[in-house]
Amino acid sequence: MSDTNSPVLCDIDARGVATVTLNRPEVNNAYNGEMVQCLLDGVSALQANKDVRVIVIKGNGRHFQAGADLAWLESVRNQSPEENLAVSQRTTDAVRYLDACPIPTVALVHGGCFGGGTGIIAACDVVFAADDAMFSIAEVRWGLHAGPIIPQLAAAIGPRNVRRYAITAERFGATEAERIGLVHSVVPRKELDAAGEKVVTSILMNGPDAMKETKQILFDVAGLTISDGLAESLAKSHSDKRQTAEGAEGLLSFHEKRAAAWFPK
Repeated sequence: MSDTNSPVLCDIDARGVATVTLNRPEVNNAYNGEMVQCLLDGVSALQANKDVRVIVIKGNGRHFQAGADLAWLESVRNQSPEENLAVSQRTTDAVRYLDACPIPTVALVHGGCFGGGTGIIAACDVVFAADDAMFSIAEVRWGLHAGPIIPQLAAAIGPRNVRRYAITAERFGATEAERIGLVHSVVPRKELDAAGEKVVTSILMNGPDAMKETKQILFDVAGLTISDGLAESLAKSHSDKRQTAEGAEGLLSFHEKRAAAWFPK
């Protein structure tokens, strides 16, 4: 993740703080296959690095993460069912591995945080949002669903709020995100990095193994672990939906900048 042209950048400072930066600012950090693979590989590499104490996730440019790159999704949709399933499996695993990461994770959100971006922050231990942040679980707008991130969202904001926002695809601001538990605190945009640094300092004061064990106990007690079987089922449903007529119409309507055919005329 050290290549400055990579869709995901990583820098590890002398304290063991790894800053992971989503780096496709030209498309508002919308994720594609390369970004998903970099996240998968990067989280695995950081977990294996005994010197890493904290992981901080940020977005480069005007937005944190704008969900899926819909042009990329359209190209994926036209591939074989097997290739579609592989894409959805990697997407599902990227979020669940981040969720289960034993190293403390902190997300700093500014600008847009849509679709998969909400899954990323729901999978993090501590989340701060700038007061300019905007959120949406938007997949249904394009005839798709957010299956790979529903477990993390349900754990973060509860089923009742998922039922509203994953079904309506409404946009909501940072204050509402804090109210429902998607973010822990909202701060002025210029204070976002300082807020992150304050909580990172607090984490560095704690025993690394004690924090890992605390998180594992929580996962065990609250039943938060996503089994391989459930992950496979979520990925299969996600990939199948992308290749339906409804998914095709949703993505086409996006490209043509029009309402989808199911919207009443």
